[in-house]
This record gives sequence, structure tokens and C-alpha cells, in this order.
Amino acid sequence: MRYRFRPLFLGFAAAACVALAGTNHARAEAQLLIEAATGKVLHAENATYPWYPASVTKLMTTYTTLRAIKEGRVGFNTLLTLSHNAAAQQPTKMGFREGTRVTIDNALKMLLVRSANDIAVAIAEGVGGSIEGFADMMNANAKRLGMTESHFVNPNGLPAENHVTSARDLGILARALITEFPEDDFYWHIHAIEYGGRVMRNFNSMLDRYPGADGMKTGFICASGYNLVASATRHGRRLIAVVLGAYSGAVRAQQAAALLERGFQSGGLSWLTPSLGTVDKLAPIDAQPPNLREEMCGGHRHKPPSEENDEEQQQAGAVPASGDNGGSAQGFMLSSLRPPNGKFVLGPAVETEPPVVVFTGPADHPDAVQHAEPHRPKTKKHASKKHHGKTASTHKRGRHAKPKVGSAN
Repeated sequence: MRYRFRPLFLGFAAAACVALAGTNHARAEAQLLIEAATGKVLHAENATYPWYPASVTKLMTTYTTLRAIKEGRVGFNTLLTLSHNAAAQQPTKMGFREGTRVTIDNALKMLLVRSANDIAVAIAEGVGGSIEGFADMMNANAKRLGMTESHFVNPNGLPAENHVTSARDLGILARALITEFPEDDFYWHIHAIEYGGRVMRNFNSMLDRYPGADGMKTGFICASGYNLVASATRHGRRLIAVVLGAYSGAVRAQQAAALLERGFQSGGLSWLTPSLGTVDKLAPIDAQPPNLREEMCGGHRHKPPSEENDEEQQQAGAVPASGDNGGSAQGFMLSSLRPPNGKFVLGPAVETEPPVVVFTGPADHPDAVQHAEPHRPKTKKHASKKHHGKTASTHKRGRHAKPKVGSAN
């Protein structure tokens, strides 16, 4: 089946759509916007085409782990041990040595903020017995949730044959995380973590740049492009946006913000638009996922693209003046995301919450420095009555070296 990808910008002039069709980049994209509470689809473009999920896979890794905790198989303070295989994973990773131990609580924080591939494998081996065993658990959960276009091979999203999903399925998964584990919502809302005196910020820049943003996860490999599942809440209404195949981290954030903004601003007028039903009713498409390797990682990029080395990230807050974008797809895409008032949907980064301290070793390790807050710090948005673990969140310092940190997947 031939792919037929359409321009994905919302509410832009027909001329802008024609201009985008003539650019060299980001032709293959998928977008989805849904209500978290009802699953109602507010916008869908190519939402049922199969896609390589990249690190967005870690949302299913998180879901599968939380299900295992809920079923009593493991606990938040269960210790995981990094095997040789885990320590050897490609970056992005924490860079811990083989034999390092970490609680599931801290592992989830590192997984969702740092997108740590070594931690993902440690979770898989500790919860599922092996990567293959954990993948079976992931696929069983996907089937139960109705994620009919998804198949998982590993817990981190590194390139693997038959490791696929779709915007539709990611919307279903995001809703499941929010509705089934409201007490654990904190995990995908952490802005930054601190380990060994080093602060590592979440790759989801919307948390610090979009009002009301409260999750979830980014991802990138050359074959998939830049992916993002993002959620935000305003006036008690929570929306979920999925963007797959964006040309850069800056573009995916702007596209997700534009989707969310359109959803929030439509408000009570959503009845004026044709009904698209609920996300689970979107019809899957039998096709092969597009491979964007040449578009994303070809010689035209100034630097090797990755989560950490995004050559367009510095342009996220500024667009060249009219007629001064050099005809580049990047300049066009960013300028097209201006709302009518001429301002960007995303504001400048603002540190709204302090980093969450993480550590290695057991929760009651004698070298750990005790802190007042539990593993899920209470905030106005994310207060929790339920506490997992016997001790407060802790932080190991002193003799423990800073982790090695590599490039992202």
C-alpha cells in the first residue's frame, strides 16, 4: 500500500499547505488530539498508520511496570540490578556500571526524564525476567487495551524489526496511564532529576514552556523522526496530543502545543466540527511504517540529530523575519506555527519545579541523605495521599561518581 501523507498544520491557508508539500522534509507525519476523560477524537491525521515509536515505547514500559506493581508482583522499592546487557545499551542512558542496583521508583523517574535505555532493560529484566519475557507482558497489555497496531520487541524503543505502534494506539495507551494510575501521574510530569549533583532535564520541553502541560514522553530514532506524546490540563479538562515524525524536537513541541491550544480554545464549540468518534474506533490501516532515515539523518543535517543534539532546538523561540527563512522546511514549519497574534504557542523555558532527587541502592541505604518529601512530592497539581516505600526520597552523594551520559535514541 502506498503511503499518502497530508500536511498536518491546523487552520493554515491552502497556500501554506502547498508550500509544505514542496519542501524536502517532514512529509511523513501523524498527529492526533483526544480528550483524556472520554477518548473523543478532536483531530486526526494519519493517526492509524503504523509508526516506529522510538523512546515513546517507554510509556508502555511504564504501564507494564505499574500493572505489575498493582498486581503485587513487584513493589516501588523492589531493587533492580543492572546486568551486563543493560549496562551495554546505547545512549541515552544513565551510564551506571554493571551490578548497580536501583529501586523501581527511582528507575521510573530516570526512565521517563532521562529516557535511559540501560534503565529500561534493567526494568524489563527485573520485572519480566528477561527482555523477551517483558516484551510478552507489554504485548499482552497492548492487546488488552485494544492497541491493535502495536507490537513491542524491547522496552526502550531502540531500532528493532516489528517494533511498531501508531498515533491511535499511543493515544489509547496515554489514556490508560492517566485513568488507571491517577496516583502515579507524578512520574510522567517530572521536569528534571538530580543525580550526583548533576541535573538532567526532561526532553519534553513543553513541561517548562506550555501552560498546563503535565506529561508525557518524547522519542527519536532516524527511522521514526521526532515523536511526542503530550498531555495538558486547563480548567479541569485534560487533552492528549500525539505527534509522530516531526523534523526536530523544536518542531514536535510546537506542533503538539498548536494541537493542544486549538483543542482548548475550541472549548464548548467542539459540537460545530464533525464528530470523529473515540480513539478506539479509529480504523487501523494495514501498511508498513514509513522509514524516515534519509530525511532525518541524511547528509543535509548540520549535526547528527538526536534528542540531545537537535540542531533546530535553538530556533524554537524565534523565527526568521518574513522572506528570510532561506526557503528551508524548518523555517517554513516554525513560521507556520505562529498563531494569529504573531506569538508562539510555546513560551520561553521557565523552571517551574525543582529537580527530583534520584539515587542508586535501596531506599533505606545508610549513605542516603534523608529528605522530607516522599517518592511522589506533594504539589498543588499532583498531591497524593498514597505513598509507596518505607522511607522518604533519598539521594546518594560522596563516594558515588557522576554517571556517564551519552546521546539520546
